[in-house]
Amino acid sequence: MADISNNFVGIKSPNPFWLASAPPTDKAYNVERAFEAGWGGVVWKTLGEEGPPIVNVNGPRYGAIWGADRRLLGLNNIELITDRDLYQNLREIKEVKMKWPDRAVVVSIMVPCEEGAWKAILPLVEETGADGIELNFGCPHGMSERGMGAAVGQVPEYIEMVTRWCKQTTRMPVIVKLTPNISDIRYPARAAKAGGADAVSLINTVSSIISVDLDSFAPQPTIDGKGSHGGYCGPAVKPIALNMVADIARDPETTGLPISGIGGITNWRDAAEFLALGAGNVQICTAAMTYGFKIVEEMITGLENWMDEKGHATLDDVIGRATPNVTDWQYLNLNYITKAKIDQDSCIKCGRCHIACEDTSHQAITSMVDGERRFEVIDAECVGCNLCVNVCPVENCITMEPLPAGSLDERTGEKVVKEYGNWTEHPNNPSAVAAE
Repeated sequence: MADISNNFVGIKSPNPFWLASAPPTDKAYNVERAFEAGWGGVVWKTLGEEGPPIVNVNGPRYGAIWGADRRLLGLNNIELITDRDLYQNLREIKEVKMKWPDRAVVVSIMVPCEEGAWKAILPLVEETGADGIELNFGCPHGMSERGMGAAVGQVPEYIEMVTRWCKQTTRMPVIVKLTPNISDIRYPARAAKAGGADAVSLINTVSSIISVDLDSFAPQPTIDGKGSHGGYCGPAVKPIALNMVADIARDPETTGLPISGIGGITNWRDAAEFLALGAGNVQICTAAMTYGFKIVEEMITGLENWMDEKGHATLDDVIGRATPNVTDWQYLNLNYITKAKIDQDSCIKCGRCHIACEDTSHQAITSMVDGERRFEVIDAECVGCNLCVNVCPVENCITMEPLPAGSLDERTGEKVVKEYGNWTEHPNNPSAVAAE
């Protein structure tokens, strides 16, 4: 059996599946239920400074987007950091860590961007025996309006400054949680590394208004007739998260900076994709809130079985394996070409491929052949875009078949694939023309 035990910046856990800082990690009761279910670690819901607790709204806190089968695709929340007493949280963190010494317990922190505030809370967290801290520079709503969360995460200089304060004050590993609400994720990651961060975690939620009630004309969730932007999460944000994780993993200036991957992870396959792009472990929230803590059982079993099948003995065999295959568009091989092929035995003759291609693409799929309703690909017109594959309701009915370089078009006798290599060598590239 593959070994999926995890060592992330010296924080050990029996598997790489951690619960992210969120409502599921707000108290000992939830965290212990999670550990009983098999989760490898948690990031405790964000603690604030000493004083009166944060006040959350008592009305709806979540808005949702569903698929046609009412499967949750995206969740928007307007909940703030913990509204429980700081010292009650600290007591529970200490108790949980003592009872579960083999599990990772990391504490998320967010206090005002003042050196004294950070240096005051760090010893309190350290005394609990927690394994590490996560600096919450990601929250895009509520707290950012108070100069915290994403308001810090959008300014690399602030990230570096606060990270340095924390590294000077605590023995615990410091993980910096980054906001996706920025144009280039590499700059905050570089700032975190410059400040001495042991790792970064990403992504936090995406700033969003998820919908508008067309009766009341108020954004949802609606609080007494008004709404606010919130943080978007769930399966819909996974592509954004994967891209940002890859950006950091590929960046020469953040080489070697450990990454905890977050964003839309719902099953073991999602987790494996994050690991393959360079994440050292993963954090999960929305899936647990949707299906309950026991989903981790499938994640553990699925990851172990896949690793066994592929011959991967440890997580190190997987982590970063896909990173070298992520490149800039200009380096893609222009000699590579595919054509769509329709399996007539599987085709249900719904016509979606034809309509999509006819109306919005390259008119490369017939609707009639010899007076019969039949959908076939016209190779000479097909550009290999694979839109038809993505709109077809029958899995594997339409496939993309690669052609070798130098292949001839059966109709014209011309080469289907021009042998240019990539865009840097293409005659239409202004740089290439100038070089000639």
